[in-house]
Amino acid sequence: MNTKIIFFDIDGTILSHRSGQISDSTKAAIKKAQANGHLAFINTGRTLAEIDSEIIEAGFDGLVCGCGTQIIYHGTELLHTSIPADLAAMLISDLKDQKIEAVLEGRDTIYYNFNSTHPIILKIMKYQQQRNVNIKSWDDKELSFDKFCTWDDILESGVFFYDKYKDMFDLIDRNDRFYEIVPKGHSKATGIQFLINHLDIPHDNTYCFGDSENDLPMLKYVKNSVAMGNASQEIKDLVSYVTKDVDDDGIAHGLRHFGLID
Repeated sequence: MNTKIIFFDIDGTILSHRSGQISDSTKAAIKKAQANGHLAFINTGRTLAEIDSEIIEAGFDGLVCGCGTQIIYHGTELLHTSIPADLAAMLISDLKDQKIEAVLEGRDTIYYNFNSTHPIILKIMKYQQQRNVNIKSWDDKELSFDKFCTWDDILESGVFFYDKYKDMFDLIDRNDRFYEIVPKGHSKATGIQFLINHLDIPHDNTYCFGDSENDLPMLKYVKNSVAMGNASQEIKDLVSYVTKDVDDDGIAHGLRHFGLID
């Protein structure tokens, strides 16, 4: 089988970390790879509700969302895992009791504690409101979410939140007290594994591009891993190839290096 399957992170990988846009070079390079018979997927920590229309409309073959909690191929949802209602209710109760700042990320909706005064959370909420993301309160009666993020050090002494939930969730340390918390058994790597099994694509034909800590599972899993030039040194040290900066045609350069485009 000659079809290759390529996975792209969003922020800092296909989206410029300066302009927040997808460059024409990146769009053209991905379309060339698809025209050459290869499959192109987004693989992101964002849930579907947080993915901008610009990305959806860019013509990817599918999406791995929410660190592997949702998988879509040519418009069909193949997998979706949400946090059970009873566990979600317990989580919210503990978040409130321990005054932990968090954003709850669902397939259709992002949930906020509207009493939060955390500057990062307020900034993200304002950004999402400007982009017409569906936002509701933690107290919404139909609340349903797949993963969540926090900007509190939930591993520090005296905080018992993670001790209670460590057997149910995996924690991704994004640095600077920023953590992504995902149901156990889900990651960007499990999303890739599911898809190559579903599509019967050999592991040797897997490629991915990333730049940050939540990309580590997929960068370690695929046969051919690419770090953006703007990635941290930790990321660069473990990949097959380091391409140029996202703002210096990094995607096109990396695809060309592996012969996926001319």
